[in-house]
Amino acid sequence: MNALKPARELTDCDREPIHQIAAVQPYGAFLRVSSDWTVRHRSLNCAQVLGLAQTPTVGTSLKDIFHAPAIDAFRAALVRLAGAGEVERLFGVQLTPDGGLFDCAVHAVGESIVLEIEPHNSGEFVNHVSLIAPMLAQLEAIKDIDALCSRAATLLREMLGYDRVMVYRFRADDSGEVIAEDAREDLEPYLGLRYPAADIPQQARDLFQINRVRMIADVAAEPASIEPAVAFGNRPLDMSLSVLRASSPIHLTYLKNMGVEASLTLALVRNNKLWGLIACHHMEPRLLSFSLRTVAETFSQMFSLILDRVLIDRSEQLRSRGRDVHGRLMVNLAEGATIGENVKMVAEMLDGLIAHDGLSVNVGGQFTSHGMAPTEKEFQAIAPELAEAQLDKVYATTSLASHIPSAAAFGQRAAGALFIPISRQPNDHLILWRKPLAQKVKWAGDPSKATVTAPGERLQPRASFAAWEQTVEGHSEDWSDDDLHIAEGLRVTLLEVILRMSEEVARERIRAQEQQSLLIAELNHRVRNILNLIRGLVSQSKHDAMDVDNFASIVAGRITALASAHDNITQENWAPAPLNKLFESEIDAYVRGTEHRFSLEGVHVLISPEAYTVLALVVHELITNSAKYGSLCDRSGSVQVTIARTPDDNLSIAWRERGGPPVRPPSRRGFGSTIIEKSIPF
Repeated sequence: MNALKPARELTDCDREPIHQIAAVQPYGAFLRVSSDWTVRHRSLNCAQVLGLAQTPTVGTSLKDIFHAPAIDAFRAALVRLAGAGEVERLFGVQLTPDGGLFDCAVHAVGESIVLEIEPHNSGEFVNHVSLIAPMLAQLEAIKDIDALCSRAATLLREMLGYDRVMVYRFRADDSGEVIAEDAREDLEPYLGLRYPAADIPQQARDLFQINRVRMIADVAAEPASIEPAVAFGNRPLDMSLSVLRASSPIHLTYLKNMGVEASLTLALVRNNKLWGLIACHHMEPRLLSFSLRTVAETFSQMFSLILDRVLIDRSEQLRSRGRDVHGRLMVNLAEGATIGENVKMVAEMLDGLIAHDGLSVNVGGQFTSHGMAPTEKEFQAIAPELAEAQLDKVYATTSLASHIPSAAAFGQRAAGALFIPISRQPNDHLILWRKPLAQKVKWAGDPSKATVTAPGERLQPRASFAAWEQTVEGHSEDWSDDDLHIAEGLRVTLLEVILRMSEEVARERIRAQEQQSLLIAELNHRVRNILNLIRGLVSQSKHDAMDVDNFASIVAGRITALASAHDNITQENWAPAPLNKLFESEIDAYVRGTEHRFSLEGVHVLISPEAYTVLALVVHELITNSAKYGSLCDRSGSVQVTIARTPDDNLSIAWRERGGPPVRPPSRRGFGSTIIEKSIPF
């Protein structure tokens, strides 16, 4: 459907109470009885149709008219009724001991029971019931809507024998279009013709929702009146469920003007909404038996299910592609780029999903467009009226200028618009545009002459149904239900992206402020620690040095160890760094080319930045001592380091040296011993 369209005004046809006509078609009889089976209303042709000596009078008991088995059959039919709005059918009922067979329709209106009775045709029901399964089997394999409807029209015409069978679909503007037809070769084709909304008044559409089969056996036949014509309290009789109800004189004249003498109409309903009709026309009177009409109704119900499945499959394919687009949008916009910065990318993603000629994005006062779309200045001109409209859900129109006159400024480029709100702000939209199409519409007669009346005279339908061509300008192609459904999914996706991006920006701003404060504090802390540590290194190293050059070398080595440790930390953005990397970087200078002299085994662990620099000095002292006095001071020794977790989940580092000169106890305590004993426990 397309939103923003003006509501259709009710015509005299719309106001005609067609469900309250107190008359029936003459091929059947009508009886309305009370709960005690007493006649309250009857058609004046009862005696003729039912073969009675005289027409039953009001107040007569039904058991005085029909024998007991027939009344028992009516009682059983009432029990089987599922509820209000249901009609139970009986075929081949013998009403009197010596009478013929009849077909009956039974339904309830309030506390009353309505019986509609017509002569039974014993041959048609059996012959045609067997056709239903093969007919449906032919339709099951068809996946294209036009082909499906065309085949259904052909099959139904073969079964029913009408001169013309049409499948008629309602459009978004309530007009209708013949989308399939099978007809006699000598008849003028109606395929592709449009019919204005007034041709099928609103109350007739409502009736088709309740009573989905409507037959007129003879347009020229004089209807049989029902007496009394009103119910208790002067209320009109409700004939909504009647299968025999007489037709409106306006509709009969309409059919006569088309040259039609008999018709059968079957409703096609999807999701409790009238999707279309199957209209059967005959150029001379034609009476279908009640059983054959029931078969036709069954066919239309099954066809509606097949049609619904094909439409659902087609919609699901589009919606599946829509979900794919939504996912891709989430991924592409998740990096923080705005929709406005990615208009071309969004347009390309939607290409082939929702047909459009241009795309615009207006978010937070920033306007961006791609393809055939209004300029920013032109869009700003319509923005106030858009804000007043408060478009908080998906809206579509084929002619924006019909609702916002200032949109005519760009109407030659973008006539139709599909508005998709993407935030809580009134004018934040993603808009898909469609260019105007100069459409040639073939009407079945001039739609402006659908109903003609002179003052004081009965409303008359138009007399001509010759194809009448109209050029429609300033309108785009209609937006389909699938377009709107996909757009609604897109709205939800983009709302989520926009809200997430807004929240992320706010969180990122707070996080950046907190991180900046933390970095400043951390930097101050680390600078103080490093300065204190270097001061300690200088102070302690003087005890190990023999001369100035030796002192400089010792201090330089220890500072280099600190620098290497800081390199490892900064590579991880001040996050915990691998312990094995610390050993490898320190040992590299001593075993380069002879890596077999050093082995590192055990678990992989990360050391926090606070401990890493201290541990770097410890490792540096161990390696320096080994290079001076231990296994690394000659060419034969080796070092094995094993890293493990203790049962109480502490870290154990085992340093084992093999080879090298004999070990002698130290003559004094150096800085290495001090830092290991004092720093590690801390």
